[in-house]
Amino acid sequence: MFEKYLDNRLITLLLLPFAIGSLSVLSFQPFNFTLINFLILPLFFYLIVYIKKKSKSTYRKKPFKKNLFIFGTSFGFGFFFSGLYWITFSLTFDDSFKFLIPLGLFLIPLFLSLFFSLIVLLIGPFLNFNIISLLLLSASLGASDYFRSKILTGFPWNLWAYSYSWSNEIIQFLNKFGLFAFNLIIITIFTLPAVLFFKINYKKKLVCLFSIPLTLFFLYVYGNYSINKNRLNLESVNQKYNIKVISPNFELKYGLKIEDLENRLKKLVRISDPIKGVKTLFVWPEGVFSGYSYREIIKFERIFSKNFDKDHYIIFGVNRFNEEKKAYYNSLLVVNKDFEILQEYKKQKLVPFGEFLPFEKFFKKIGLKKITEGHGSFLRGDKQENIKVDEMNILPLICYEIIFTKFIQVSNINSNLIINISEDGWFGNSIGPHQHFAKAIFRSIEHNSFLVRSANKGFSAIINNKGEVIKRLNPNEAGNIELEVPLIKSSNKNRNDLIFFLLLFTYIAIFNFYRKNNDK
Repeated sequence: MFEKYLDNRLITLLLLPFAIGSLSVLSFQPFNFTLINFLILPLFFYLIVYIKKKSKSTYRKKPFKKNLFIFGTSFGFGFFFSGLYWITFSLTFDDSFKFLIPLGLFLIPLFLSLFFSLIVLLIGPFLNFNIISLLLLSASLGASDYFRSKILTGFPWNLWAYSYSWSNEIIQFLNKFGLFAFNLIIITIFTLPAVLFFKINYKKKLVCLFSIPLTLFFLYVYGNYSINKNRLNLESVNQKYNIKVISPNFELKYGLKIEDLENRLKKLVRISDPIKGVKTLFVWPEGVFSGYSYREIIKFERIFSKNFDKDHYIIFGVNRFNEEKKAYYNSLLVVNKDFEILQEYKKQKLVPFGEFLPFEKFFKKIGLKKITEGHGSFLRGDKQENIKVDEMNILPLICYEIIFTKFIQVSNINSNLIINISEDGWFGNSIGPHQHFAKAIFRSIEHNSFLVRSANKGFSAIINNKGEVIKRLNPNEAGNIELEVPLIKSSNKNRNDLIFFLLLFTYIAIFNFYRKNNDK
């Protein structure tokens, strides 16, 4: 009965993979139904092997490799369509971009689906119902996620590991193994229930299935021990700094008047509620001075000097004009009470089409510009040193830079705090801000430092070095959160992807060894 439907190419190559790929979104924030991946990846594996076999009979009229490619594309399209639909919300703020909504809704997932298509095409012919095939599939998916995170500036969004963002205990191995090695382990665990399709004895099946809760239990025990030990260690940390995170919940609007900007600034000051004589770092979000540059808002200096004193520092995001290049940076500034710039960080990872136009000359000819205000693309910042304020040695990250583990790996060994500012208003009340916030939890564990996040219409939070959310403001919630944040200088930061490549090599070596022995 079941095979009758699978013999239908439309169902097996298009509808079914699209459906199971789409369901994967339920495993990520804000749904956190992680168990569904124990169904999705085994089915994914089963269908690849099924298509391989049926292509020699039922599907023989169509090229074998074409079947695999179509299947991989359908699964990938479902995976990215359901997980990234919220990106098109950013196209609704300017009428001139609304015609791009269908393109963004379909072309982006279709392009990204190639990371599944090519993997299925390459490994499909080698897969059979055996354990070494599971290792090959897991290794291939892990490698695909790695390359997706690096190619064309990279887009490491919704790696399978992020489906455990709700469990601080299980993800503590991030600090030891790194994101991509941990992701490979998680993929392997998700794929193991496919042994139910194998023609092996029940004892072997039980051993494989039992290894799943055993591995998760081990990760949980280690994580629980690590978290409890850390709570004791935090009590002995002497270096602390009072930090206040502000979330103003401003509406995202184009073309603000200077009076609107002044009113925004007054609201920011009011929510900040500065207390004179108390040494404090105030963290405001990205985009609070929408469309304006620092030199255009310098006139508000009096508001700063009136409300803040010498013990106060303010961090916020703003455009900075470069006279030499006649263009703007998306910058994070640290200013004092006189609105003087003490330090600056220029964003390095710019959002394609959001902050810069690929092939800008071509797109300008047809009347397109970047989505954010202004016509020209932002300049890309060069590699910079950390921001240092008093005893704070800050790794600054603007908006979606938080999704890149690369910044953790190359950060200064003396870093003792991460600050991330963002504007999540672009994505409305969708799942986007939830998924964005999950990445911040991972970065705090990898870096073994407290992470402070200020987002307008997103999650603002103070997260400890083990990924525990100490204080939080939800999307569309205006207010502030304050904490004496421990400054943890630790050499225990994940520095590279060596363990991932060792695991990857091991998986592939085992596959090759057993395949050659079977051939003999």
